[in-house]
Amino acid sequence: MSGADAPEIIAAYDAVRSDKDETNWLLISYAGAVGDKLKLTGTGTGGLSELASNLDDSQAQYAYVRVEYANDTESKRVKFALVIWIGENTKVMRKARVSIESGNVKRVLAHHSIQVDARDKADLSEKEIVPRLRKAGGADYNGGRG
Repeated sequence: MSGADAPEIIAAYDAVRSDKDETNWLLISYAGAVGDKLKLTGTGTGGLSELASNLDDSQAQYAYVRVEYANDTESKRVKFALVIWIGENTKVMRKARVSIESGNVKRVLAHHSIQVDARDKADLSEKEIVPRLRKAGGADYNGGRG
């Protein structure tokens, strides 16, 4: 396998999923300019905005993020998103291989409500992500207002 199942990646995934850990995102990058070897390159507690600031415009990267949002004044929901990032300056051959190589990542980061194919950091704003998570979650207690 590509290293997507490395112990440090599994530990970071478990931390993001845990209600008892503040970690809410992880970032996986390719270890080199060629090949499919992956490595954990970051984790954090600052949500989507912090994750977006860590993405590299010259790389293809994979991220997993925990998003908490309010359905109404009485309840909160937690959902997870898998992010497949292809920066605008990513080399053509790497871009072409992501669709094949992302399968290994999806097998390890298996529990997510949505997949976000991001090309621009604005694709990871809460304004973009939360409505998609609400739709994926089924019930919309916000009257379709996102």
